[in-house]
Amino acid sequence: MIKHHFSRRTMLRGLGVSMALPWMESLPVWGDDAKPKQPGSEAPTRMAILFSGCGYHNGEWWAKGEGANMELGKVLQPLNDFRDRMVFVRGLYNAEATKGNIHSSQTGNLLSGAPLAPGGTIRSGTSVDQLVAQHVGRQTKLSSLVLGCEKANPSVHKNYSMLYSSHISWSSPTTPTPLEVYPALAFDSLFKDAAQKGDESVLDAVLEDARDFRREISTLDQQKLDEYLNSVREVEQRIGQAGIRGELQGWRPTLTEPNMPRPKDGYPQDIVEHMRLMCDILVLAFQTDTTRVCTLKLNNDHGTLRFPHLGVDYMIHHLLSHNDTDDWLKVNQFFLEQVEYLARKMDAVQEGDRTLLDNSMLMLCSSMLNGHHDANQLPVVMVGGGGGRIKGGQNLDYMDKPNRQMCRLYLSMMDKMGVNSDTFGDATEPLDQV
Repeated sequence: MIKHHFSRRTMLRGLGVSMALPWMESLPVWGDDAKPKQPGSEAPTRMAILFSGCGYHNGEWWAKGEGANMELGKVLQPLNDFRDRMVFVRGLYNAEATKGNIHSSQTGNLLSGAPLAPGGTIRSGTSVDQLVAQHVGRQTKLSSLVLGCEKANPSVHKNYSMLYSSHISWSSPTTPTPLEVYPALAFDSLFKDAAQKGDESVLDAVLEDARDFRREISTLDQQKLDEYLNSVREVEQRIGQAGIRGELQGWRPTLTEPNMPRPKDGYPQDIVEHMRLMCDILVLAFQTDTTRVCTLKLNNDHGTLRFPHLGVDYMIHHLLSHNDTDDWLKVNQFFLEQVEYLARKMDAVQEGDRTLLDNSMLMLCSSMLNGHHDANQLPVVMVGGGGGRIKGGQNLDYMDKPNRQMCRLYLSMMDKMGVNSDTFGDATEPLDQV
């Protein structure tokens, strides 16, 4: 395997800032100066795991048929345009999630399959994203990016710490990976040498280096560079605006607008903008090869988000999940729209003969099948080609088959990321179909 090293040609640099560059045809890939390009010199495979808590509408999470003509339940219909690029997986489960109680004990080991310690003690298992990050993270600026759109809850629910229901990524059995819920700080972590406050634009800091670099690349890559830098600028501007607009979650203060400037690294009150910003930052992270591993927790299990933009502002997310109403379906579709948004943005990024989506695995999962706490099977849908190694348009059903451990899927994903292991969690073999 060819080992690639960063060089000045793969990074734009300025005072306190380093910005990784996207894949470009006219340069040796990922800093490899060998000419001609070697067989291993191609865009890397990325892995993104999205999570939303409390499952989905019991009657509308399903798929029938295969390929581009696959029929999808109403929850999944936002992914209609990606049916030939998706894999629907039914019947996988996490045996440890059927023990203990609900919510926290069904979430804290979702990505590890490990037993959880009750009684407020914190002990789970290293999650699959962090295990992969330990192996591939040395090749990128950040080993992984762990994002969230709802803050962690440190309380206890039914004898289990709610840190379990607030974290799907675990760096070790006793350490939930720090969760970044502030878009500005997440953005800073991609481009600044250390996350810091301040109003300086990342682009302004690297502008001189960008001008020098632009003269070295082809006309086509100049256009790609301009598009990329414009997308960075757009996200910067939207982060700056996120604090002074939008719907408020939960309690509404007497002022409809803030009476003082909001810090740019604040917590966005508009859940729509918050999720979209985090999705955009994920794409930028992959596009620049700043990291190849990302988890995005759209909300907590047992979460408290409200959805006024959907006309569903009378009840928090967790309570909505207890009944399969039309409003619950609207909320479910809103979460799937984030997956669709990510897939579409990733598919628009060309990387040689493939797109960023072709070179990625994008998985959405939850802690239970539905709001009735059914963890005997877990909802899983994947989009993306995994670097050309995942066949799209598949509808896989393991419900009545032996060895239906969720960790088998993780072994398959690890393999696509170049991490070879005979076991993970309670699995001893990967899923052949993925």
